[in-house]
This record gives sequence, structure tokens and C-alpha cells, in this order.
Amino acid sequence: MTSPSPSLPHAGMLELRPLGQTGLMVSALGFGASPLGGVFGTVSEQDAIDSVREAFRLGINFFDTSPDEFSIVDALFLGYYGGTLSEKMLGKALRALGVPRESFVISTKCGRYAEGFDFSAERVTRSIDESLARLNLDYVDILHCHDIEFGSLDQVVNETIPALLKLKKAGKARFIGITGLPLGIFTYVLDRIPPGSIDVVLSYCHYSINDTTLEDLLPYLKSKGVGIITASPLAMGLLTENGPPEWHPASAELKAACQAAASHCKSKGKNISKLALRYSVKNKDISTVLVGMNSVKQVEENVAAATEIDEEADQQLLQDVQDILKPVKDQSWPSGIQ
Repeated sequence: MTSPSPSLPHAGMLELRPLGQTGLMVSALGFGASPLGGVFGTVSEQDAIDSVREAFRLGINFFDTSPDEFSIVDALFLGYYGGTLSEKMLGKALRALGVPRESFVISTKCGRYAEGFDFSAERVTRSIDESLARLNLDYVDILHCHDIEFGSLDQVVNETIPALLKLKKAGKARFIGITGLPLGIFTYVLDRIPPGSIDVVLSYCHYSINDTTLEDLLPYLKSKGVGIITASPLAMGLLTENGPPEWHPASAELKAACQAAASHCKSKGKNISKLALRYSVKNKDISTVLVGMNSVKQVEENVAAATEIDEEADQQLLQDVQDILKPVKDQSWPSGIQ
């Protein structure tokens, strides 16, 4: 039996924020579709449809995916997207909503594939056609050049971005973005391209309770007119009660401090993950925070955490956590070949 289509694009629970100068309004919490590709375990088509439907009903209008195809360890480590399955599942789920195309915003990526990195004009041009076919869409709202620190930044500037701008002109992507971990890649690229070439940046693990280094870059990014998306508000598992996976690249000192903070929250009857998500979402200079989801339960918990009103006790708890993490504040780890 087919569930009825949502009657409204959003239920008013989540704030909509402008995404730079794109004219897009995106929900403060975004749906990361990597889990729909099975990177954390098998997800049925019905579960995918139900998750996306519930997300949309609760006010999430921004959905992010990618054509990457890697192992579960790679997926956990670097945010890969369960191969091409993530795009296929998300495409089916969005079609099942039965709502106008303009009522949701979708982004996908190029440059990183099962066979490795390829930022050539030929490959990224072919990539968008492949993604559109899997998503069963005529265009995506945002096409990101993905994890650019693993390629030549000069190639990205001189070859990849001009190719993406041609795709934008052709109507296959409305806006162009770049993603990666080291914050320096954004200034390197944005300082070397014509103004307005890049519409959006996607940063991860740099705006969370333990690392707020993105904050220092916000005035620069705003001066360039780009929209700002963050991902991994839980720092790839550091800010969870169970702790990060064994392969997590953080230092032992950082892992220990985050576990101490998680234990402190638990002793107060609170969950550090909810505190961390709420912390990231509260910054209105950041348009949307991406979180991976693959079940109705996860969607409901994440929306509840993002929209919950802080109580005085929560403010004290946040201060306690920040004090615990102060010795390791803003610690990160290497990424890329730069």
C-alpha cells in the first residue's frame, strides 16, 4: 500500500535559511543520504522511502548524496556514499514523495569515484549525466567538486571548475560547490577564480563542540558570497557515547577528551550527540548542517535534537563539555595530498 504524499513542503518545525546568494532556502538540518547506500548496513527501499518522507514532513528540504563507491571503512572514515546506490535510493524516495521538484533541494558530487580521484573536465562532465540518470532528475540544485585536497588544486581551478560552469550553463546543475576537510583549500581556490564561480562550500568536522575553526573563515566566505554547509557535527563519531571507530584518525588525546565529555553528559542524564547537533545547528551563519540518516527513528531523533529549546541546565552542560575539551580544542588531522 502506498503512503499518501505529504501535503506540505515542510511542517514548520525546522528553520529555513538562505544559502549564500543562490536564492535557495534550505532547512537548518540537512539529510545526508550516505546511509541509504548501505554503508552502515543494508537499508530496504521502503525504509529509504519512509525516512525521506518523514524528513520532508518534519521540515527537511535539503538532501545530499554522491556517486562514490567504497568499502564500509572508507565510508565511515571519509563520508563516502555507498556507491551509486545512494543516488538511486534517494532518487526513488524523492519520486515517491509526489511533490513538486522545486519543493526540495538536492546536491550531489563529482571528482571521487570507485576507481579513485579524477578531476578532469571529461570525467566530471560524464559524471553529472550518470548521476542525473540514477537520480532520475533533469538537474541537481548543487554539484560539488568533492574532497579536492586529494587532487591538484591548480587543476581544480583551471580545468574542473570551468567544466562545472559549462554544466551550470547547460542547466544540469543550478549551482557549483567545493568540499573538503582542510580549510585552506577553500581560500586557495576562491582567491584564484572569477567572483561568483563557486556558489557553495561544504566543510566537515570544523564546526562542532570540539572544533570551531570554520568560524574564523566565515567572514571571508561571506565576503565571497558563498553559501556555507557543514557536515559531521559529531566529528565522525568522537561526540557519541559509543565513541569513534578504531580507525578514526584523531589523536589518542582528542579521543580520550571526547569520551570524558560524553561520560560527563551521560552522568547528567544527557546525550552528547544531541548536545553537539544542537550546538552546530544554532549558528545561523551556517545555512545547513548535514547528518546521515537511514530510518524514521533517526530522522525524528535528529529533528527533535535540532529543534529542542535549550534549557538553563543545557547551557551549563555545554560549558562543562567545552571546559573538558579545552586542552584539545580545534585539534584536527591530516587529509589529502597537499
